[in-house]
Amino acid sequence: MRLTRRAALGLLAAPALSRAQGAARLLVVGGGFGGASAARFARTSYPELQVTLVEPQARFVTCPYGNLLLGGFRQIGDITHSYDGLQAAGIRLVQDWAAGIDAAARTVRLRGGGALAYDKLILSPGIALRWGALPGYDEAAAEVFPHAWMGGDGSQIELLRRQLEAMPDGGVVGISIPANPYRCPPGPYERISMVAAYLKRHKPKSKVLALDAKDAFSKQGLFQDGWKALYGGMVEWVPASQDGAVARVDPGEKVFETEFGTRHTLAVGNVIPPQSAARIVTASGLAAKTGWAEVDPLTFASRAAPDIHIVGDANNGAPMPKSAFVANNTAKQAVACAAAALRGQSPPEGVYFNTCYSHVGEAYGISIVGIFRPGPAGFVEVPDSGGVSPRGVLPEQRRLEAAYADAWYASITRDMFGG
Repeated sequence: MRLTRRAALGLLAAPALSRAQGAARLLVVGGGFGGASAARFARTSYPELQVTLVEPQARFVTCPYGNLLLGGFRQIGDITHSYDGLQAAGIRLVQDWAAGIDAAARTVRLRGGGALAYDKLILSPGIALRWGALPGYDEAAAEVFPHAWMGGDGSQIELLRRQLEAMPDGGVVGISIPANPYRCPPGPYERISMVAAYLKRHKPKSKVLALDAKDAFSKQGLFQDGWKALYGGMVEWVPASQDGAVARVDPGEKVFETEFGTRHTLAVGNVIPPQSAARIVTASGLAAKTGWAEVDPLTFASRAAPDIHIVGDANNGAPMPKSAFVANNTAKQAVACAAAALRGQSPPEGVYFNTCYSHVGEAYGISIVGIFRPGPAGFVEVPDSGGVSPRGVLPEQRRLEAAYADAWYASITRDMFGG
């Protein structure tokens, strides 16, 4: 149900949990980088909490490192993770979809029937693809032009990989990149790199045509240096100002059409469509007109319902990027603030980190780092706190950053799932 003004006011007036009620119930919706991190951190750091995780998938396929499947450097099993470790830690796993939220009653309705009660809710459901926002692109079109932008069961990334394998040498792989904001700002450009890496080895007469709704992107100089060094003229990136914004797609004809009417016929097409917070957020009245949830920058409590903390890609955390690392560490802050509120204590100080590695080649990595804090009106990047990899011909630097990326992935997934 949607939140009413009366429900929201009632929540503001709700008292802290009484110890007479027994163990406080922390409910986590979504088992990705935000949700799994929140559930495990809550269980290990606040053993007095009853922790329940609602997640429809039996296993988690990560979007990070999915691009490496396209390059042929990883297999689907390498990016697939079990929830067994969370269950072994004492977290109750409910394999179902969250269908609705009754914020006044503090319950989450399940698609399979019934409801779960909570004292605090950590909501980390990720994104929804805005079907139809790009004319011609709907769920049926995604079977021709895969988005491969949500982990799910891994079928989309595997479909895109099979299409690359089946295409004739000399074909064009088109990638449609949306305007900001979207999940993982550097992700499309790592994808360009990994597709080019595959083509260079197996389809050397082919090319990548990247059509972008923006004129600039994260780590742009570093990516373009790498494309030139590794792939020569195989990659063509077209910014919006040079007719790069895709205005319409035709899956039947396998065509991307730009704003100025240019038609590009493709052997393989990858459409990364416009996005919003996941449906459970928008349908429950927790999203602003932007399509993203507004949250308190210290506690991540929803502006519409303070007992619901919204983390990960679903919130409007700008200027923080929608990244796996941000989801992981802000989820822990949300749990710590929820636990403090249940104890009648003040929330802890907030400081949030982002480290994002990208592979340009198998042994060619680049990165960006940032540190953020809560500010009076939202999130604020700490001045002079981060930066990007140095530019230049630095083969050892690139090799080390690729190795650091692999270590980061192993570390963060172990932090989420144990083991």
